[in-house]
Amino acid sequence: MDQQELLSLLALKKAPLIGDIMAKRLIRTFGSAAGVFEQQYRDIASIEGIGEKKAQFIRNKDGLFFKATQELMFIEENKIKYRVYYNKDYPERLKYCVDGPIIYFEKGKINLDNPYTLSIVGTRQITTTGAAFLEKFINEIAPLQPLIVSGYAYGVDILAHKMAIENGLQTIAVMAHGLQQTYPRNHAAYNEDMMKNGGFMTDFWHTDTFDRTNFLGRNRIIAGMSEATVVIESASKGGSLVTADLACGYNREVFAVPGRVTDKYAIGCNDLIKQAKAHMLTKTADVPYILGWEKRDVTIQKQLFVELTEDEKLIYRFLKENEKELLDIIALRINQPVHKVASQLMSMELKGVVKPWPGKLFTLA
Repeated sequence: MDQQELLSLLALKKAPLIGDIMAKRLIRTFGSAAGVFEQQYRDIASIEGIGEKKAQFIRNKDGLFFKATQELMFIEENKIKYRVYYNKDYPERLKYCVDGPIIYFEKGKINLDNPYTLSIVGTRQITTTGAAFLEKFINEIAPLQPLIVSGYAYGVDILAHKMAIENGLQTIAVMAHGLQQTYPRNHAAYNEDMMKNGGFMTDFWHTDTFDRTNFLGRNRIIAGMSEATVVIESASKGGSLVTADLACGYNREVFAVPGRVTDKYAIGCNDLIKQAKAHMLTKTADVPYILGWEKRDVTIQKQLFVELTEDEKLIYRFLKENEKELLDIIALRINQPVHKVASQLMSMELKGVVKPWPGKLFTLA
């Protein structure tokens, strides 16, 4: 990208009172970010929603470009990747969010071509029940190789990232601050693994430190990046409910794990379901079924030569001898946990080796 255009994007991003929606309107009107700063004061002020005060901030561009130059130095020195909303490499789903960032920054090994992307959010005070459900959920959905997005916070967020890494899935942490720091600080222990299995993204400058007022900006990206948002646990109020509302506003699917009405961290999920803002999530299969993942040709295809793991070979040999059998019986006969066998069967289904039947029955394909 032309350096002047990049500097102009950075400057526009930092202009007071000019958010991403207004910035896009200005760029659309004047043809480019650089073109915005070439306009006369009256022409900028005449744009709907701008007015004299905002136009004044844009015309006083020396300070904005000084800061933009410092940010550009950080980007170049630290080899930070940036993505601009009108370029082809910008996340496809985020393009359809009216308030998606005009430019954001990332580091790591991030592949945005994955057709399956899930955001997983929830309380920072995750319970043992919530943790068990989340671990089982990611273990079982892992064969579909989804990209897992979350916010790197305590509780649900960090467990989602860790379980994704354990299952060899790519995972992205969306940060509420610049890329020069990690918050919470003790999560820096996971940074190296995150960088190998995905990475970090943010639309905050490297000089922007952690602040609670940044959560809304962070959450809009979490919701906008994904095909669906999964809420594991939530109290009656919290950031995960805000993310769910944002996802609804983007016409994305939302899933919520129900709980007992007396449980503090089930209230938010129960309310989402009661208000018809979220699908009730009681088992992993609910997500691919409702999203239609199981019907997409890109995932389920017969392969001529299939490599099976040792555990999958056990299932293959068992089904070859027994033709059609229940999931629970398969697990019992090969002496494996049911959740593990379910995950292996899903993997084998994607490889075109087994075929599922109603009632949790399976045969060789």
